[in-house]
Amino acid sequence: MSSTDLAIVIIGLTNPKTPENIGAVMRAAGCFGAHEVRYTGERYARAARFNTDTRSVSLDIPLTGVSSLTEGIPADIKIVCVELAEGAVALPAFEHPDRAIYIFGPEDGSLNQNDINSADAVVYIPTRGCLNLAATVNIVLFDRQAKSGLPASDDKLIRDSRDTNNRLKVT
Repeated sequence: MSSTDLAIVIIGLTNPKTPENIGAVMRAAGCFGAHEVRYTGERYARAARFNTDTRSVSLDIPLTGVSSLTEGIPADIKIVCVELAEGAVALPAFEHPDRAIYIFGPEDGSLNQNDINSADAVVYIPTRGCLNLAATVNIVLFDRQAKSGLPASDDKLIRDSRDTNNRLKVT
């Protein structure tokens, strides 16, 4: 993945179950620079509180309920499904596209076969067992950032990112 200003990251959540996970996904979206979070299904809408969106990211990044995660996205955005599916590519070996929607399954289920069949890529995180939805989103976004070629960090980023109770320095 090249580091360009044209990079787009959209997170697509299939029928997410809990507001806690949505809040944590929103926080990850803000930390890693995602542009939008979309979700399908009715379960989240019935419970909608941003319990863990502690940085109020939802004010800056759209969180939109949609009937289709890929409807209306530009044609040049690649569809990347993240799922424990046979034949998927292990995330460490995956090369992220510059412009992508990452589609994640529900906490208590899987993506459907049509989603997998229509994807440009299907990746999985090589773990023993399945991960929590928000943890999976965090790992995928971190992997994307780590492979982006952008500088990993500097002291200004650290100062801007930490909370008010953290003033640690390495001496």
